[in-house]
Amino acid sequence: MSMLLRRLSSLGLGKPHVSMRSSLLLHSRGFSTSLLQTPPCRIVLAEPCGGDLGKLVVMNLNKLECKDLEKKVPLELVDDEDSKIIIGASGGWIATLKEDGVLRLQDDFNPVASDTNPKRIPLPPLVTLPHCQTKIITNVSVSSSSPEDDEDCVVAIKFLGPQLSFCKPAGKSGKPEWTNIKIENPCFYSSRVMFSKKDNMFRIPGSGGHLIGSWDPYKPSNNPTFQRLRFKNMPKLTKAKQNLMDLCCRSEHLVESRPTGETFLVKQYKKTIKITKVGIARMRTKALMVFKLDNEGNAVYTQEIGDLVTFLSMSEPFCVPATSFPGLYPNSVKFHDFDESGFVGLKSTRVWSRSYTCSAPYYIPPQNIIES
Repeated sequence: MSMLLRRLSSLGLGKPHVSMRSSLLLHSRGFSTSLLQTPPCRIVLAEPCGGDLGKLVVMNLNKLECKDLEKKVPLELVDDEDSKIIIGASGGWIATLKEDGVLRLQDDFNPVASDTNPKRIPLPPLVTLPHCQTKIITNVSVSSSSPEDDEDCVVAIKFLGPQLSFCKPAGKSGKPEWTNIKIENPCFYSSRVMFSKKDNMFRIPGSGGHLIGSWDPYKPSNNPTFQRLRFKNMPKLTKAKQNLMDLCCRSEHLVESRPTGETFLVKQYKKTIKITKVGIARMRTKALMVFKLDNEGNAVYTQEIGDLVTFLSMSEPFCVPATSFPGLYPNSVKFHDFDESGFVGLKSTRVWSRSYTCSAPYYIPPQNIIES
């Protein structure tokens, strides 16, 4: 543990600090009420504590301090370099798929969830549509923070390729089942799904970001609603910058700011910097572009998202107000992946990125604390 903490410090991630679970009072803008919430955090490791369990260690992203929690989690969830049983994360929940073939939602990475009574929500066996595959999963999105007892909660799984699947874990039917959709347009095959609370729809950006597909969570069909985007206010790039971005692999992320009701499209440009001996490409983020979307289909390039901080990782992306969690930098994007961690201040557009091998690259959004 001490060696890892020293490494974190050397990466400029703040002075390691070990303490009990921390929380902050979040004052919701525009409301008179207050919510007690944990700060956004990321998973660091699990310190072995006997058997196959370990005490969860997180880094609160506003203070950049490592926190040793009393919460115990299965070690296989964090030390997951080979098995890769976690297939996605959303809203503090993780989705796992083990050798038994059962897909489960688990609350192990929620820093305030119980470890003596962890929640395990089994989902029905996956069904593979013709000319589709269900072995490689792009990501998972959950429409509610309470999939165990919210009858309206829908889980969406986006597979690499044309299949998109929906399930209600606590639906009134009693026995959940999958509704499987085959997407015809190939521009969505490698994209990630997200849930828009504002529109009450699951949405997927197409490759390049020119098209967004939306699916009704309660009546999913093969005929989604499409929105074409018109990019505006595009920046003038230097020839060197344009050449660099042309060499990059681009991905698109739809992010909704629930505090402000805004929707952003983030384009992330990553370049291969190394090929390992076993043929794995190590990539580094070289540029980010943020576009603010409106209801008319305009995608306006911006370097100003106000007080917001956007978090991109293998979890579903999210935004939080920086002023609600002192220590966060407003108008910025933080990103975290299996092989890098970094930060972009949107005013300067400068990318700070460091190589960082991690088997659990998940940002966890603020979680409500229930006071006893």
